Amino acid sequence: MKLDGLVSGLKTEELIKALMDVSAIPKTLITNKIADRNTIITNLQSLNTTLQDLVTKAKTAATPTSLASFTASSSSESVTVTAGSTASAFSTGIVVDAVATAHSVVTAAAGSSAWGGTFTVVGTDGEPVEITPTGTGPQDLAKAINNAKAGVMATVVPAGTDADGKPLSRIQLTSIETGEAGEFAIHRGSAADVTAGTSVDMGAESGAALLTQGADARVRLFAGTAAEQTLTSASNTISVGEGIDVTVSKPSADPVMVTVTRDEKKQTSTAEAFIKEIASLLTRIDNGSKATVGDVGESTTLGVFTGDSTVRNLRTALANAVQHPVDGISPSTIGITISDKGVLSFDAEKFAAAVADDPEATQELFSGVASRLEGVATQYSDKYDGLLTARITGQESEVKTLKTQVERWDIRLEQRQATLERTYAQLEVQLSKLQSQSTWLTGQLAAMTPSSSS
Repeated sequence: MKLDGLVSGLKTEELIKALMDVSAIPKTLITNKIADRNTIITNLQSLNTTLQDLVTKAKTAATPTSLASFTASSSSESVTVTAGSTASAFSTGIVVDAVATAHSVVTAAAGSSAWGGTFTVVGTDGEPVEITPTGTGPQDLAKAINNAKAGVMATVVPAGTDADGKPLSRIQLTSIETGEAGEFAIHRGSAADVTAGTSVDMGAESGAALLTQGADARVRLFAGTAAEQTLTSASNTISVGEGIDVTVSKPSADPVMVTVTRDEKKQTSTAEAFIKEIASLLTRIDNGSKATVGDVGESTTLGVFTGDSTVRNLRTALANAVQHPVDGISPSTIGITISDKGVLSFDAEKFAAAVADDPEATQELFSGVASRLEGVATQYSDKYDGLLTARITGQESEVKTLKTQVERWDIRLEQRQATLERTYAQLEVQLSKLQSQSTWLTGQLAAMTPSSSS
């Protein structure tokens, strides 16, 4: 419990608070500086993250096929066409002679206890895989085949009943992969029995059947000409040109026209999206570097990057990377320009015209610009020795030092407040003593003064 100026009548707590507020001004200034530095650090870190993202995008844009984009089509729904980044304009007719199929057989029907023992699956590679089910039922064998990873899937199929009304089953086996390489045989017997010729080929037993023969997909290019050639694939997807694949779903007697054309619109939009990201980054730096001068009597507002030489140099480096010539050719020839006010813009029509006129040269120029941007972004954002990274580290070190100063000021102010409280408490004690002495003296003087008689 504090007694506030009982003797002196002073508002001691208010006086101490006022004195402490004055004493705390240096700490307040440091605290405000910490808040300011933390704001700067947050914005620098965000900028650095954007640059790191730019490194990845610029690296992709700098590749020789970054603008590659094609539209692929076919004259039949049974043939679909895809064109990759290495494709080029292409048009030809293909005849689909066969689609890829998976090898499949079904065993003869047998009773519920006829599926025990040792079985061997042999593929086209000649490697036998022995399979021994844990029981004698068809489900036991199917499970063992599926777990053996022999390249074959097994399914139990009901096959009615025998003369005694007991259930019969078959097992349908299908290769996991399509194509001739997926062909297999299943034998009742061990691998040694297969080698010795004493095993039983279950696909050749009476009542068994070959459902589909494993076969490759086959298409013919330039059918009916001296250049006719056959292409095959274990799957239904076949490469018919560099970066161009067709996927077939059924045979066709007549040629199917396959066409790949350059998608200039998409190429332009890809380049535009990349350049707009750079423009957005430059605008962000500009907005963060502005200083808004207030009217008379008003303060000036500084941006988070105002006066930051590292950010200013980054801005200059990015602008130079975009506008300087590549091998003597200005990016403005493909619609990439920076105005006298430093605003980056992209002319889509001019870029599209450049692509149509000389796609290879346009790609080379665009990749050159992207490569320089990648270098700038890496130089500033590298997590070990990037210039912006170092700037952030320096700011963080300064904040750490300022926080240490705040801690010391906390101790100093705590001691200052204790001293003031003791001083004013002692003042009240001394005033109380003086008041007591004054009262005593007044009483003594009153006693020494003779009383007047009437």
